[in-house]
Amino acid sequence: MTAYASLAGPVPCDDRITRAEAFIAASRFDRPTLVIDLEAVAARYRALRAGLGDARIHYAVKANPEPAVVARLLAEGCRFDAASRGEIALCLDLGAAPEAISFGNTVKKPADIAFAHARGVRLFAADAAEELAKIAANAPGAEVYIRLLVEETEADWPLSRKFGAPASEIPELMRTAAGLGLRPRGLSFHVGSQTRLPRMWAPVLDAAHAAWQACRAAGFPLDLLNIGGGFPAFYGEAVPDPAAYAAEVMAMVRARFGPLPEVMAEPGRGMVAEAGAIAAEVLLVTRKRPTDIARWVYLDIGKFSGLAETMDEAIRYQFLTPRDGEPTGPCILAGPSCDSADVLYERRPVQLPLGLAAGDRIVIRNCGAYTSSYASVGFNGFPPLEVICI
Repeated sequence: MTAYASLAGPVPCDDRITRAEAFIAASRFDRPTLVIDLEAVAARYRALRAGLGDARIHYAVKANPEPAVVARLLAEGCRFDAASRGEIALCLDLGAAPEAISFGNTVKKPADIAFAHARGVRLFAADAAEELAKIAANAPGAEVYIRLLVEETEADWPLSRKFGAPASEIPELMRTAAGLGLRPRGLSFHVGSQTRLPRMWAPVLDAAHAAWQACRAAGFPLDLLNIGGGFPAFYGEAVPDPAAYAAEVMAMVRARFGPLPEVMAEPGRGMVAEAGAIAAEVLLVTRKRPTDIARWVYLDIGKFSGLAETMDEAIRYQFLTPRDGEPTGPCILAGPSCDSADVLYERRPVQLPLGLAAGDRIVIRNCGAYTSSYASVGFNGFPPLEVICI
């Protein structure tokens, strides 16, 4: 057992050790393994539910589609935002009601739209006339919401450009939907993943409210606002308590929109990130030149085996080692694959103990979101990220 195993505690947003991390400390693994604490997932759901009030929570399944995670959230009363036929089938097979599932991807195969509609899913997202035509042809009479293009965001991981329609186009898309026999119910937007402070929602909510008013002025009695995700996790920079964060966001929504028949929220990262930790191993510590200040530290997990969100160093994971407390120095962190792109942190090196050596275990904190779902099936022959739920 490593030195930090005896510090077990339930809170992930500070220096205390989580249950997942304590489990790792007390166990042995022969490959990188993600440990998910289902109790922590349930606790976060309850915290967000308390803050969001009467808003309906649709967990973004893509963040972590582990069946045990989905089943636990289903038992808590959660609904689901699905990005694919596979995620819809997963939720339905675990017992979710089709009316509790939204097909939230704005780019869908016609066959997958038809599959969802045949299984009872009635709520679909779109951001283009061509997508509305596909929905009308394969899910006649379906309910739709139009996704707004978010152009102002302070998120660590912006989701602009690829998704959403400009505000000026949305009333016409509503008309198109109605003309195709669909039921245009409302708007959606996404402030961007890892939006660390509630105040960062303000300009996006202002834009969404303006688009909402334009649609109502055009004769569409909208009754659904989908505020998407963006609820943050702790990656080294302080974030508010989840219930307080959600409550502040909802207060901002109500201040602009007043009472609404239905509000949806789609937390993904904010639901599961802090419930997970990855057990990994140091493979090599070296300097390219004796005069280099930064060491290169190679792990047995990298961009292609679960840490894709280190791309552009947007998400800054935190680490535990058995040598914590010793003097530290800057490290360039890299993965194990024979691909030069598999470098995790180089522009901003990570401070790790100077005594760190090959064979040392290392724990990557708060990585329950977008790790196992990003891991490749077997790039370079490395196995996919193992997942254990406790």
